[in-house]
Amino acid sequence: MAQIIDGKAVSAKVKEQIRKEAAEIKKQGIEIGLAVVIVGSDPASRVYVNNKKKACEEVGFTSYEYTLPEETTESELISLVEKLNDDDKVNGILVQLPLPEHIDENAIINAIRPDKDVDAFHPQNVGHIMIGDFNFLPCTPAGVMELIAETGVDVCGKNCVVIGRSNIVGKPMAMLLLHKHGTVTICHSRTKGLAEICARADILVAAVGKPKFVTPDMVKEGAVVIDVGMDRDENGKLCGDVDYAACFDKAGYITPVPGGVGPMTVAMLMRNTLTAAKIKNNIM
Repeated sequence: MAQIIDGKAVSAKVKEQIRKEAAEIKKQGIEIGLAVVIVGSDPASRVYVNNKKKACEEVGFTSYEYTLPEETTESELISLVEKLNDDDKVNGILVQLPLPEHIDENAIINAIRPDKDVDAFHPQNVGHIMIGDFNFLPCTPAGVMELIAETGVDVCGKNCVVIGRSNIVGKPMAMLLLHKHGTVTICHSRTKGLAEICARADILVAAVGKPKFVTPDMVKEGAVVIDVGMDRDENGKLCGDVDYAACFDKAGYITPVPGGVGPMTVAMLMRNTLTAAKIKNNIM
């Protein structure tokens, strides 16, 4: 029977450490600020933005929210980003994705100054992650690494499989596991023999966006199973990429949905924002 990896508990621990560090920095007269920009009225995006605002309050950061209408043009959004780049009160800038179809997401990501790119999506930061010389890590993969560490399982030498190859999760996830000396396989929609590859994994990270995609035949006995998915099942109930109930007895450790990776993503955003403030004020 699996042990549940409690993302809420781990994220609370991380945020408490951040809160303490932020309070010490505040004694030096330094306020830490995060600007969050949301374009349109996507309900899921609104939930994420509200969670980020709440986390800022918990750790003692100032939150600046910019809610823009759906019809905002790309040039208008870039102008706002450039203004935030030059604003000394803002240590981190996050533009909530997805953006409306008429706006090029890459253009917006590239407009954010790398030292304020707390999502770690800018090509310059991605390059630093590739070579292992980074200030910021993408929030979800960084959160996954914290959850794996919580199990006490050492990544070094382990067979690690990541299902999904997105720029936001799959690719950076593979790099972080590699930096910890895991032997990493990235699987995707064109992978042949997917179930067999997954079934050999000591650490399995599912980030494919398909409800209950991972079934027990894809899980090695005693494996660490991390579910990045946030999906809806056939009854409209929130679920992950892993068939949690079916895989529970086979896995050694498993994350629930909700309450697993999700809270960690927000906690890592707070950590990146703290790091940005420390770098700016030469506190590192």
